[in-house]
Amino acid sequence: MALVGGAVRDALLGGAPLDLDVVVEGADVEALAHATGLPFTFHPAFQNATVTLPDGRGADLVRARRESYPVPGQNPAPQPGTLDDDLRRRDFGLNALALVVRPDGGAELRDVVGGLDDLARRELRPLHSRSLHEDASRAVRGARLAARLDLAPHPDLLAQMPDALTMAQDTPRLWAELKLLLAEARPGRAARRLEAWGTGAWLGDPALLEALEARQDAGEAVTPQTWAAAALAAAPDPAALAARLGLGDRPLGLLARARSDTFFPEGTPERQLRALLRPQAYVPLTGKDVLALGTPPGRGVGEALAHLAGLRRAGQVGSPDEERAALAAYLRSLP
Repeated sequence: MALVGGAVRDALLGGAPLDLDVVVEGADVEALAHATGLPFTFHPAFQNATVTLPDGRGADLVRARRESYPVPGQNPAPQPGTLDDDLRRRDFGLNALALVVRPDGGAELRDVVGGLDDLARRELRPLHSRSLHEDASRAVRGARLAARLDLAPHPDLLAQMPDALTMAQDTPRLWAELKLLLAEARPGRAARRLEAWGTGAWLGDPALLEALEARQDAGEAVTPQTWAAAALAAAPDPAALAARLGLGDRPLGLLARARSDTFFPEGTPERQLRALLRPQAYVPLTGKDVLALGTPPGRGVGEALAHLAGLRRAGQVGSPDEERAALAAYLRSLP
């Protein structure tokens, strides 16, 4: 039995392990999961189980396996294998480290692909020359890791990026990885890595996400929907990208509201996103404002606001003062 992958990597870097991945050779994984007495989900296709720990985290029990890709971009075909086989099937060298627990209770570090050297250089190196051709989602996973752990791309990774671009449309997992990227602590930094590696077209404008990060760093709360809407904002077809990422309609609705002339109070996601999309935008007059400036109450308030909104769309007003002047002229024209 061995603890492998991200948990070993993070521990060696001095951080708290986030992913718990335990590999066992030739065992009945479902029976092992039952034996823990904890809730679990069994995945028969790969003979893996995800066990829910008492603190709510998930731990993956993985039967050691080899993998091949009959159709690049699609799911791999698994076959039983050894721990070393399991390490060699992984994405990057620094993710292919294992802490083997011996029957006597001792432990040893296993490195069969040179992952310790990659870790020392803080470098992302794919394990073989067709890695990103077989699974283009590894490029996004690499960007997430590079941003989170401050890692540099190995030349082999950069050399394979054209393969990742070619295979992106045939790799459904890539879009799931992009959705996970938006859930990172710093999505803008990860998106910027993709742009630097030549694959920035997958996810909008990193500058928007980085600007949102700056607001978060300044103490503003940023909702998951706001991150998603910012990622969609620069897409040629936001609805198509939202569908591919499985984001649902809420980010699209937020984006539409942020782009509208509707008033939203300070601190709302709409105002927050609007400040990024239209940095020169101003706060238009509200119903309370137009009443104070002499608009007749009732139906007249809505008509005055509609008149001002039309002037904004036509580009005929560009500041609160210009709106006040336009409102005064409008009120004078009323019978």
